Amino acid sequence: MNYRNFRGTQVAEVGLGTWQLGSSEWGNVDEQQAFEILQAYTDAGGNFIDTADIYGGGVSERVIGKFLKTIDKPIYVATKLGRRSDGEYGWPQNFTYDAMKRQVEASLSNLDVSQLFLDQFHCIPKEEMQAGKVFDNFRKLQQEGLIKHFGASVETSEEALICLEQEGLASLQIIFNLFRQHVADEIFAKAKEKNVALIVRVPLASGLLSGKFTADTHFDAKDHRNFNANGESFNAGETFSGVEFKQGVQLVDEIKAILPDDRTPQWAIRWILDHPEVTTVIPGATKVTQVHSNVGASALQPLPQDTHTKLRKLYDEKIRAGIRGHY
Repeated sequence: MNYRNFRGTQVAEVGLGTWQLGSSEWGNVDEQQAFEILQAYTDAGGNFIDTADIYGGGVSERVIGKFLKTIDKPIYVATKLGRRSDGEYGWPQNFTYDAMKRQVEASLSNLDVSQLFLDQFHCIPKEEMQAGKVFDNFRKLQQEGLIKHFGASVETSEEALICLEQEGLASLQIIFNLFRQHVADEIFAKAKEKNVALIVRVPLASGLLSGKFTADTHFDAKDHRNFNANGESFNAGETFSGVEFKQGVQLVDEIKAILPDDRTPQWAIRWILDHPEVTTVIPGATKVTQVHSNVGASALQPLPQDTHTKLRKLYDEKIRAGIRGHY
């Protein structure tokens, strides 16, 4: 595993996304499976885990918290807030200082830690980010010692650029993959200038870039790749990176023809890592074998420039126009 700098901390360039450990929106992953996935990741040298308070209503955070008690090496956990809608929570009340503090405290309790390494806004309304008060709230929580760093997970480059004007912003979490290449043109230089870490989510386009799906693949009713395939429940851009599924399957075949060999998911992650502005990429995993595949991308040599050129040409000519949702 190779490591990159996150505000003075060396974090694994291949992290672990844990939406799936909430056992909602991806089908069921029980606690034993979750522990096996987490163990495989940390055994491989991984030390950066991304979660959120709404993944399974706190299940993902609590499982990670239990796992942290079983190991004796530093693990850096990033979580997110802002999307809870249970009880007293919802929009816009989630974004007051008092509400944000309660959300932070809930994550601290779930993870059973005294300070969050990183808390991030979880794709909150653009208007809240523009107003800026929410960032003041994060700064106050940071001053109080409840969080070490704060960042934002965003849907669009416009939102990313709004966040990049905020003093103290440690990170941006973005969708960036072979089905969403143009983001590099719009925000990477600015992020580097501001010394803001880039955390890349949805690196395999919800599994499309695993190269294992066919046009006849079906997903469980509780899997977001079923119930949100066309943006029925939340932003279409979060599922398959906004590409229509059957079209995406065909495009993956064209991508495979450009890549060096049949290790499609590893090369898809390697392609992201070839961008030095990226700090870490956070693929999820529902199986230990997927963990091994994901972290294996760190050991690959960078792709040749000619391959990058061909992949961008394919994107510009056949992929970008078909992206749906907010991006």
